[in-house]
Amino acid sequence: MNKHETIAKLMNDYGTSVLHLTYSYVRNRQTSEDLTQEIFIKCFEKLDSFKGNSSIQTWLYRIAVNHCKDYVKSWNYRKVYITDYISSFLRENQSGAEEQFLKRSEKNELIDAVFKLPIKYREIIFLYYFHECSQKEISEIYQLNINTVKSRLSKGKELLRKSLVERGVEYGEEIQRDEKSNA
Repeated sequence: MNKHETIAKLMNDYGTSVLHLTYSYVRNRQTSEDLTQEIFIKCFEKLDSFKGNSSIQTWLYRIAVNHCKDYVKSWNYRKVYITDYISSFLRENQSGAEEQFLKRSEKNELIDAVFKLPIKYREIIFLYYFHECSQKEISEIYQLNINTVKSRLSKGKELLRKSLVERGVEYGEEIQRDEKSNA
């Protein structure tokens, strides 16, 4: 396969996953779409440097994570984030009772709770549950010791559980099942 075909296959196979990953960092659809495009451009440019020491998925996620972290540190992100936060606050205060009820659905509560986790737990939870990456793959993506990944996953689940219990939401069946299998 040539370079163009390889990138087309990567975009087809992992485009949605990368989009979700970027969204977990920036929480804005348009920005996450822009970041996803930038990530695939970077991958295209760096494809020749891929040595095969890890899976192509791990390599792609590593590029995505680094790109998102750089973006979140940027001045532009901070400006956009504050503007979006103020706008969403104003919209929430103007919304009707029905809309507020829909926002309280369990799925929205779970997603909201995940997004409110500190980034070092959120990124592990997100890859583990939403992208079904193994702990070893997450370790490679973030270049962390496997025990650090396990610890952050455990702490992240605990923080998530506490957050959901405080909101009066039953925490996810999948988290409960995972806890029973780890016991």
